[in-house]
Amino acid sequence: MRPKALMMFATLALLAAAHRAGAVAPSGSSPYATPRPVDRQGLCVTSGEVRAAPGGGLAIDADKVRAVVVDDTPQAAEMRFTYLGPTAETAPLASGDVRRQLGLKLLAADGCNLVYVMWRLAPEPKVVVSTKINPGQHTSAECGNRGYTNLKPLGKPHLPPVTPGSRHTLRAELTGGNLRAWADGALVWAGSLGPAAAELHGTVGLRTDNVRLDLQYLVGGGPPAAAPLSHLADRQRRKCEPAPGGD
Repeated sequence: MRPKALMMFATLALLAAAHRAGAVAPSGSSPYATPRPVDRQGLCVTSGEVRAAPGGGLAIDADKVRAVVVDDTPQAAEMRFTYLGPTAETAPLASGDVRRQLGLKLLAADGCNLVYVMWRLAPEPKVVVSTKINPGQHTSAECGNRGYTNLKPLGKPHLPPVTPGSRHTLRAELTGGNLRAWADGALVWAGSLGPAAAELHGTVGLRTDNVRLDLQYLVGGGPPAAAPLSHLADRQRRKCEPAPGGD
């Protein structure tokens, strides 16, 4: 094996070991030392529909969903989901591309300035980390699909097949400017978000495109450095759709 490949796999192995150790015995006194589920009342849905499911879970069958967490949270989030198949209708992205994907939002100041950790199911299965940065712009009408930068991953990790009825987990933790992401417990992305992301400040959330899911969304459970809480901006809060049965 080439030295560069050996170094890559060694880095991934060390990061995975560090995460396992942290998951077993997290330090600090943060109330988010273990992941905390977020129910429908805890989400601000800015596009599409998220329904409450039994046991505090969530259900998605809309072709386009965007949501953020209402409460202040650390930059550590997780989706435990059952994939139910594609949506009845298909919505293309603003670029015209059609994807089936689901993912996590981090540092989500608004729809124009945030970090995405997306598990793409089709047309090509892969985990993509990207920043979307548009200084001075805050709405989709202002920024559209501009400002995206896909960040280079470490190698091309193996992803488990996602088929209707299968259960999976996508998790991401941000410590300082360094991000790690796992798919079904395997480290699939690790690296720096770069200097531009240092100006991002916001909450965590979720995004789906053209997929039906039953899921549980959780926050916290990361290292103590991920514990500083992030705030939902007032401009986002004003866009929230009321949860069924809520205010």
